[in-house]
Amino acid sequence: MSTGRGPRQAPPVLTAPARSSLSTTGFALLAGLLVGAVTNVLQGVLPDALQAISNSGSVWSAAAFAAGALARVPGRVAVLAGTATEVGAVVGYYAYAELVRDGMGDLTYPLFWLALALVAGPIFGTAGAWWRTGTGWRRTAGPALLGGVFGMDALWYQVVLAHHGDAIGYGVVAVLIPLALGRNLRDRAVGLAATVVLSVLAVLALWGLSTLPVLVTGQAQQRTVTWTTRAPVGSRTMNGDLLDSAIRWSRSSVALSTTTTYAP
Repeated sequence: MSTGRGPRQAPPVLTAPARSSLSTTGFALLAGLLVGAVTNVLQGVLPDALQAISNSGSVWSAAAFAAGALARVPGRVAVLAGTATEVGAVVGYYAYAELVRDGMGDLTYPLFWLALALVAGPIFGTAGAWWRTGTGWRRTAGPALLGGVFGMDALWYQVVLAHHGDAIGYGVVAVLIPLALGRNLRDRAVGLAATVVLSVLAVLALWGLSTLPVLVTGQAQQRTVTWTTRAPVGSRTMNGDLLDSAIRWSRSSVALSTTTTYAP
């Protein structure tokens, strides 16, 4: 007697590339969680002179670059690896703050950093893969992109925040990246020049980001801004700069409310 049912279909089987992509993304996510938690831990351990190392998006970008380099293949796998690493870092950082420290506060800063992770992850994951297996300009552009984000920090700390020691440290790293990762003299020279250009462009973009509160309210005159940020335990006192406090120091664990004057 026929039941009217067709032959049972076999469950879909993941292909080898799909399994490799999933495993790479999973490992990248776990690595990102570890990186985020460790940077939070280090903010309560490192001396003031080294606080910038554990409180910078450049370090998370370097982790995404490494994930992309390990993925080796530019394209979807590198994008997923870089994004998973950056997202994992955000989640790991704030999960540690919430579970171990005094809490992460409201969701404003976690969501802000998560949005940045979704932008930076694909970029630096691809940059890492370009450096590992790319040819031509891609092989040079990969390290230059990573050097550029450290160069951006160097310029910001030097010009805007006047933290000269931190600026020197970031600047040294920015220069060393294209020199160390370049495969020949030409790659190193072109990569170093590209790093300088990208550093300037990135810091200009960062400065533009710092004016967003003015653009949103439509006020072009000097104004007083009341804001809440988060500062690491035992860290140096913030200098009152709006972007430094609201963005760069926002990933820590102790709430601090301050009023400052910001002139566009």
